[in-house]
Amino acid sequence: MEPEVVVVGSANVDLVLPVQRIPRPGETVLAGAMTRGPGGKGANQAVASARAGARTAMVVALGDDEGGALLRAALEGVDLTLATTSDAPTGTAIITVEESGENSIVVAPGANGELTLSAEAVAAIGQAKIVLSQLEIPFATVQAAAAASAYFILNAAPAAELSDELLAEVDLLVVNETEAEAIAGPDRSALLKKVPAAVVTLGGAGAVILTRDADEIAVPGVPVEVVDTTAAGDTFCGVLAATLTVASANDSITGSDLTNAVRRANVAASLSVQAAGAIPSVPHGDAIDARYAEVYL
Repeated sequence: MEPEVVVVGSANVDLVLPVQRIPRPGETVLAGAMTRGPGGKGANQAVASARAGARTAMVVALGDDEGGALLRAALEGVDLTLATTSDAPTGTAIITVEESGENSIVVAPGANGELTLSAEAVAAIGQAKIVLSQLEIPFATVQAAAAASAYFILNAAPAAELSDELLAEVDLLVVNETEAEAIAGPDRSALLKKVPAAVVTLGGAGAVILTRDADEIAVPGVPVEVVDTTAAGDTFCGVLAATLTVASANDSITGSDLTNAVRRANVAASLSVQAAGAIPSVPHGDAIDARYAEVYL
């Protein structure tokens, strides 16, 4: 069967360093034992979408190396027919995680920087209900994916200034507060001058939904004991995309559809921060729905 969600994005090997606190500029801190695992914004989001119940494919570039093999194994449940092998090494992320669960990330793109769209990828993107991308891959590839899609979600991370040409192709923008300011300045409502709808994530405080035809909707956070915030935002995006596939089957996504999807994504993110790591922390659909019922039903 054709994929419902196509994720066009990055995959990295995560090198995670636990620290008492994230170092300030010019400061050296000592870390605990380093762990190595699968991650990358695109890979995290693809796994989140698949685990949330959507048929999911990924357009990704991996190196012909140990890291590429690690990621192919980790992307269980994700269709990798459209994955390509690059001469460049698989992307790498160095993540410092402090005792509070907050993190700081530096990414060496590697193969991610070589990602382009084949004719087969463009065809799959055109047939998908939802296409989801981020900014750890070339902007030209994101632009091409947006132009080919029927409904395009852009998670504009890492923070960057975006062209009006790209934003004109975006159906739903997902950003945190820093990313929102990079695009539209300090007034987040100004995002709606650039895109028809946006979700601004607020960490533990939840998220807000902005649309041109309704007032701002606040979705409160779900209080939890935080272990590691790595991949929380990616879990949110992947589950959001997966949940919206049900609405897109009716040829339109309403405000209530978006609110429901953000609530489910919010619950999923709250579950992910209770476990360490990126892909290993992404929850499955049954756990998401059970917690959703406790919080909202």
